[in-house]
Amino acid sequence: MDPGGVVGWKLGGSSHWGKCMGEDCGSGGIQTRTVWCVHSEGWTTHHSNCRHSDKPESQRHCFKVCEWHQDLFEWDVSEWGTCMLAPFPHNELRPRSTECVTAQHGIQRRHVRCARTSNRTSVTEHICEFFSPKPALEQACLIPCPHDCVVSDFTAWSVCSKTCGTGLQHRTRVVLATPVYGGANCPNLTQTRTCSNQVLCPVGEHEYEYSLKVGPWSECRLPQHKDVWLSGRTTLDFGHHHHFHHHHAPKAWELEVGYQTRQVRCTRSDGKNAMLSLCTQDSSPGTFQSCIMPKDCETSDWSAWSPCSKTCRAFDLSPGYRFRTRTRLQAPIGGGRECPALEEKEACNIIGDLLPNCPRYVWKSTDWGDCHVAPLLSQQDRRLNNASVLCGGGIQTRETYCIQVPDESMSRPVNEKLCTGEMPSAVQHCSVPCPDQCPLSSWSSWGACLRDNCEEPQGRKGFRYRRRRVLREPEPAGVSDSCPHLLESVPCEGSACFLWRVDTEGACAPSQGTCGPGAQTQRALCVNAEGEIMPNDLCVEEPPAAEVACVVACPGDCVVSSWSEWSPCSHSCSSKHAEGRQSRTRTILALPGEGGKSCPAATALEEWRACSDHPCIIFYWETSAWGACVEDPSFSLNGSSQWNGTTACAVGIQTRKVTCMKMNAGPVVSKRCPDSARPDSSLPCLLPCKTDCRVTPFSEWTACPSTCLPDNATIPSQSRFRTIIQRAANEGKECPDTLYEERECEALPVCPIYRWKTHKWHPCTLVPDSVRQGITGGGESCGKGLEIREAVNYDEPRAAADCLRWAGSMPRRVRTCWVPCRDDCTLSAWSKFAECVGCGSWRSRKRALVGRSRKRERCQREDLFPLVETEACPCDVFLSQPYGNWSSCVLPEAPAPGALHSWRARREGKECGQGLRHRALACMDQAGRLVSPDLCSESGLVEEVCHMPCPLDCKLSDWSPWSPCSASCGSGLKVRSRWLREKAFNGGRPCPKLDLKNQVYEAVPCYSECDQYVWVTEPWSVCAINTVDELPACGEGVQSRKIRCVRHGSEGHGASLNDSLCDPEEMPDRAQTCFLPCPNDCVMSHWSRWSSCPLPCDPSAARKRRRHVLRLPASGETCPDDEQTEPCVLNSTCFSYQYNVSDWSTCQLSENALCGQGTRTRFLDCIRSDGKVVDSGLCEELDLEKQWRLTMSCAVDCPINCIVSAWTPWTECSQTCGNQGQMMRSRSILQPAHEEGRPCPSQLSQTKPCPIRPCYTWHLGEWSPCIVEGADCGEGVRERNLTCMVHWGIWPEHVPPRPVEDEWCGDRISKESEQELQHPCFVPCPGDCHLTEWSSWSSCQLTCLEGRSFEMMGRQARSRAMVIQVQENQENCPQQVFETRPCKGGKCHSYEWKTSSWSNNERSVWCQRSDGVNVTGGCFLQSRPTTVRHCHPPCTKPFSHCTQSGVCGCEKGYTEVMTTHGFLDYCTKTPGADSKKADVKTNSGRLKPGPSHIQDFFGEWSLRPVGPDGRIKMWVYGATGGGFLLILLIIAVSFLFCKNPKQTPSPPQKPLTLAYDGDVDM
Repeated sequence: MDPGGVVGWKLGGSSHWGKCMGEDCGSGGIQTRTVWCVHSEGWTTHHSNCRHSDKPESQRHCFKVCEWHQDLFEWDVSEWGTCMLAPFPHNELRPRSTECVTAQHGIQRRHVRCARTSNRTSVTEHICEFFSPKPALEQACLIPCPHDCVVSDFTAWSVCSKTCGTGLQHRTRVVLATPVYGGANCPNLTQTRTCSNQVLCPVGEHEYEYSLKVGPWSECRLPQHKDVWLSGRTTLDFGHHHHFHHHHAPKAWELEVGYQTRQVRCTRSDGKNAMLSLCTQDSSPGTFQSCIMPKDCETSDWSAWSPCSKTCRAFDLSPGYRFRTRTRLQAPIGGGRECPALEEKEACNIIGDLLPNCPRYVWKSTDWGDCHVAPLLSQQDRRLNNASVLCGGGIQTRETYCIQVPDESMSRPVNEKLCTGEMPSAVQHCSVPCPDQCPLSSWSSWGACLRDNCEEPQGRKGFRYRRRRVLREPEPAGVSDSCPHLLESVPCEGSACFLWRVDTEGACAPSQGTCGPGAQTQRALCVNAEGEIMPNDLCVEEPPAAEVACVVACPGDCVVSSWSEWSPCSHSCSSKHAEGRQSRTRTILALPGEGGKSCPAATALEEWRACSDHPCIIFYWETSAWGACVEDPSFSLNGSSQWNGTTACAVGIQTRKVTCMKMNAGPVVSKRCPDSARPDSSLPCLLPCKTDCRVTPFSEWTACPSTCLPDNATIPSQSRFRTIIQRAANEGKECPDTLYEERECEALPVCPIYRWKTHKWHPCTLVPDSVRQGITGGGESCGKGLEIREAVNYDEPRAAADCLRWAGSMPRRVRTCWVPCRDDCTLSAWSKFAECVGCGSWRSRKRALVGRSRKRERCQREDLFPLVETEACPCDVFLSQPYGNWSSCVLPEAPAPGALHSWRARREGKECGQGLRHRALACMDQAGRLVSPDLCSESGLVEEVCHMPCPLDCKLSDWSPWSPCSASCGSGLKVRSRWLREKAFNGGRPCPKLDLKNQVYEAVPCYSECDQYVWVTEPWSVCAINTVDELPACGEGVQSRKIRCVRHGSEGHGASLNDSLCDPEEMPDRAQTCFLPCPNDCVMSHWSRWSSCPLPCDPSAARKRRRHVLRLPASGETCPDDEQTEPCVLNSTCFSYQYNVSDWSTCQLSENALCGQGTRTRFLDCIRSDGKVVDSGLCEELDLEKQWRLTMSCAVDCPINCIVSAWTPWTECSQTCGNQGQMMRSRSILQPAHEEGRPCPSQLSQTKPCPIRPCYTWHLGEWSPCIVEGADCGEGVRERNLTCMVHWGIWPEHVPPRPVEDEWCGDRISKESEQELQHPCFVPCPGDCHLTEWSSWSSCQLTCLEGRSFEMMGRQARSRAMVIQVQENQENCPQQVFETRPCKGGKCHSYEWKTSSWSNNERSVWCQRSDGVNVTGGCFLQSRPTTVRHCHPPCTKPFSHCTQSGVCGCEKGYTEVMTTHGFLDYCTKTPGADSKKADVKTNSGRLKPGPSHIQDFFGEWSLRPVGPDGRIKMWVYGATGGGFLLILLIIAVSFLFCKNPKQTPSPPQKPLTLAYDGDVDM
């Protein structure tokens, strides 16, 4: 069997290739598939029957995928493509717009490939499919409904195309939005109609117009010599204008002159061609001209790639970029190829894992400086306070700098702009410790004369002491220098360490009987100076006698009381002129009877003795302040040590001077003061550790310029700095002197000097004769041509690039020229310009016609051949005038060493005083053109002295003296005040909160001792008996005594004070009744004090007092009771006591502190149970618990002035030219104002004008009308000029731009290559069917869904409509065209139908865009309103019309009357419809009977206060005025009738005066 042709190979399986198999992962795998030899009928045969050369391979290498490959490969998915319309199922064609409501179905596609993650190269897809399924390639999407083409309304009809007979006129419209998403195409943009003229066209040959029509110029080409191509290129011979020769191919920089041609024909007004002779009269049109052969743009080679912008691994995953550039060596000439991109940018370092981590930059700060209180002072406080004693709250500052974060403790500072986080605070609050106040108690009384050292008794010399104590111990306790001495001493004689003190005395026991002389026992104890009981053997003196003599009065004897206590000493010490004395007294209690013992003399009732006999010389120990801690040479320290639990660098010693001082005299020898009370003169202390100065390393040197230096330029410098982190302390290593260094940059190359070298212009080159003869036949070689010249020889492109870089643009190498023809007008050469008279004058030059030209009429036309030329004379005089406003006042900057101001965080700046303000100066030439300001002044600015007013702080008066304490006993308040003297001005510190009297008060708690003032009583006088006869004076009488108020402690010698200072409730009685016993009566002693009631008071308990018998009565008489008791009644005979704590005071500061740490205090008052404040000693005697803290620390916020940074350096000018340039500097707030601190200045930035430098700009003029050279119509060109203009930076401005020489604007050739200066255009010939000019671009419109933008970019459209001039030429008409372009900033437009009012059941309907533009298209046709309405049957009734709903209705003012079938029967007039407008406030709307004359009369005078126009009628005002006068009359009459005829005049009233003593502005 021959299976040939009927057998073939078949692949097995549905997926053909099997799974990739292999031992190792990677590209070494093997993939197989089954291959069969199959007969055409379907059965399998041996593979030898099939052709072996056609056998598909059954095995191939493959890539075996393993799990760890997952990180090496991934699906690379592109962005989704644009949404395209999806076809209808089964390829069905349906109009989409009728079904679409909001959007229609579409489809999006994208590309998916399997790629390596390392280099993004593609691999086979089954590798990625091993890990994840292949992403979808398509997805459904929505496309907005079709948007039809939208066009504008038609323009007005054009004028008729003919002035006689029948012509055409047209009108056009423009495309506003092109059709998208399958919308309907644009309608016809042109409408044409015939028009007729009353004037008939003459019959004959003049029925048509003839126009010379030219076509476009051909491409520029080189002439060929005899149409033969030779090996070399044929070029023009620049040696002569009509000979040719062959030479080598031109170099890239050489210019070649070629020629170009165009077609010329004569057209008739009906669009048909005619003989050329009908159009050309004088001369033949130009069909050829010289041209420059196109030269493409020439560029240099690419520069090397710049370094990648991403050199380290940052947190963001964005790649870096690198650039390379090339320069343009030659601009395109003659329509050559435009320049390609001069810069390329590509991504680099996309995978940043291999890059080092990016350095981090963080803020660092130096150590805090010393704490200063002075910056917190107001201007008033600065003058009054001594800055050296200030304490309390202050501020301290530090420097901040930026460093790169390596793993180092100290890093060099870098530019602060690299640190992006928040800058650390440079100012903080601090506190200077204040010396603590040391409140002291009053001095105690002088003690007994004591030996200084009782252990070593030497003689009888001793000291009397008095002490005071510290009420509140200062912090830290024990080491304060603020407390004065607490002990004073005076020398004395007869000192004893231990004394006898009589403790108890017994009753007097008569020796015989019941009265008469006797003895009294007493017990003595040995006590020390403090009153403590000591062993009796310590008292060296003889003890008092155990018994002393006494007398008990017998009946009839005189009875005298016992001696009183010794009075206080009259003087505290003795001197030459005064000595201390004290007395004691006794009184006669009973007079003697007959035979009784008589009373002692009056002098015997009083005893005096000397007291305080020590001299008035007081000594005390005075200590100086503790000195600094110094090394103690007697103390050795091995290594580190601890003292008082604190680690110290060393233990030192503090010393102070201890001096014995004599009061009011000065220092004396030490032995005059008690040695036992001598304070310590030395104290161990901790030596502070030495601290060396620490500075940062120097920063990197600032960068030097990388470019070359111009000739004669100054050599730039570079600098570096370092910052002090920690100042030296305690004799540590001092800081270096050099913190800023500056040096010159290394020698930079001098910029090379290049100049363009140009050759002479070649002769004028015309179109060759061969070309002329081939086109127009023989002719004269003359007319317009081109001439060229060469610049430097460019053998190397490198030299051209250098010339362009350093010498600027290339000189012009082509210009037009003219070879005179025989019939041309001939003129002489221009004469020299005349001499200039001065600035502002003009100069001229002349020429004349030569030969036959003087007789030709055409040559004598001045517009074509001017014979005189004038120009302005050059002038070197310039005018300057100030421009703009003055800048703010700029104060002189504080001098800074070197360039420290560029890095120092802040410095003390001047805020007021004399400065300068600046104003720009415009420099102009005589023509009013702006020129360089250097021609008028050195700086280009006008300077003027100005003054910044200094801020004046609020000034208050001094504090008034403290008022007395509001409480005479216990806690109270004392107040002082100050008042406003001057308000704050110009940003000074504001005043504190003042009251209505412009005063501020300060109230602090005070405490008054309850026994400051005491009552002192003198002895009672003798009891005076009022006797009638001469009987013995006994019985009841009266006695008196003197009392006075004295200061506590001066009872014996103090002067009497006002009684109001003492407690009136405690005032003793001045007089009392007394009883003088008769001779035989019992005589009793005075009552003793009442015993104390037990506490708490118990009414069942009682208190007692006793007295004893001094003289027994006669026989038969008895003595009165010797004991009295009374119950302990609360607040009467018994009182309880408790402590009461006052409120906390405000925070009290030290005298020299403004703010900061202070103390709040409160006081304990001893309150008696009846509510009276009593002496605190009464509570202390009861040992009541004091459970309250009486002091606590507090803080007063500091009035911190606003602190601002130093001014930054002035920025570069914001504009390189013009009058809008400004330089700016700024400062930032480092510390906002706090409390009553000076507010921040309002001026945180300052600007000053830059010199006004002229701006030079190439200005493109307006397009000219279409110019067809040498013809009437056809292809022409629009031109616009490129002019170098000088202006003031704002274009246009009130000063119009002025043209100047091109050199000021730079390379004209390059600019011309970038701008389109010529644009092809078409001038239609009469009868041509042509397109209009392009319409202007429409507004930018977005495609929107329900008012929201569907696309990011909008669209603009423009169009050209087709215009027909003659009907016979319609076959040659072009098609209308439109085009779109993307735009930004578009708007969503909506469209809706608009209708006019109905007129004869017809109205206009049009579509309007949401911006008010009437359009065609855009509105849905299905919702278009109707333009005609119809009623069936027609509305024929009078005053009826067809309504909107299609039924008949009545006109306005008529009411419908309907038939029973619902049709209009007739229209009746609505009652009152023709009357005036009804007032809604009246009843005029009701139906009334017909009007009459009477009703009209009353209608005019009806009581309606408001007229029909809504105004109040005049009679209302009259009635109101009359009623008011009537009320006044009634009141006056009532007053006269009711007046009282006899009325006493009332006393004159004092005028009320409102006194106000505050500030009128407050």
